Amino acid sequence: MRKVLWGDYPAAELRDLAARDPIVVVPIGSTEQHGPHLPVQVDSLLVAEVARRAAERGGDETILVMPTIWTGLAEHHMGFGGTVTLDYSVFHALIRQVCVSLTRQGIRRIALLNGHGGNIVALQLATGELAREIPGVVATATYFLLAEQRFAGILERQDGVRHACEAETSMTLALRPDLVDIEAMRTVDAPAEGMLSPGFHRWRPIEHWSDSGVIGYPPAASAEKGERLLEAAADAVRDALVDEELWTPPAAQVTV
Repeated sequence: MRKVLWGDYPAAELRDLAARDPIVVVPIGSTEQHGPHLPVQVDSLLVAEVARRAAERGGDETILVMPTIWTGLAEHHMGFGGTVTLDYSVFHALIRQVCVSLTRQGIRRIALLNGHGGNIVALQLATGELAREIPGVVATATYFLLAEQRFAGILERQDGVRHACEAETSMTLALRPDLVDIEAMRTVDAPAEGMLSPGFHRWRPIEHWSDSGVIGYPPAASAEKGERLLEAAADAVRDALVDEELWTPPAAQVTV
């Protein structure tokens, strides 16, 4: 099994690896409530695992996975407690400094792999700003959106990821069953849909949709299903990372 975690290497080896033009993946999660049955680390736990599995199957590409950024934009979950959130300026500064640190060492391909819906727009904005500032390519994607079609063929009661739902509960059961409250999972009351709307966007806390902090159907979760979801996500992320077109800088971008 190849060694893919940045934190497992001594600095001298990382200097050598930087000269090989690796892809460096920065997993970005959140620390936030996930209903009565799941731990607050779910988003960080899952995105880190997907990143690791994707990197291990990188083939000819050298893919390194940074330590996970464990907090993001989660103001909409603050009402339930257990949540740590940043505002956009702090979040952007954190992402920027990680990317600048990497590019100063010669890294020219950085993938910001997201595992929390509240981070999506902020990361898209950040990558656009960083493209005009630092050399190389900084790209972002959310693992469960990359794998959305694959997930639809595995999930039974949902067509995609919601919150503390069939999908997230299944994947947590596959990785850390000791952290899942099975009785609460089976009895939690939650709406099937919420948060996304085709109309005008406005900010609302999650309790606007769900008294339990859950959206989706966790009683349908299983560890077997979770393992299939994790494998599907890892394949989808790997496929996206090794696509040469992703790493071709546009003419207007800083490249030196």
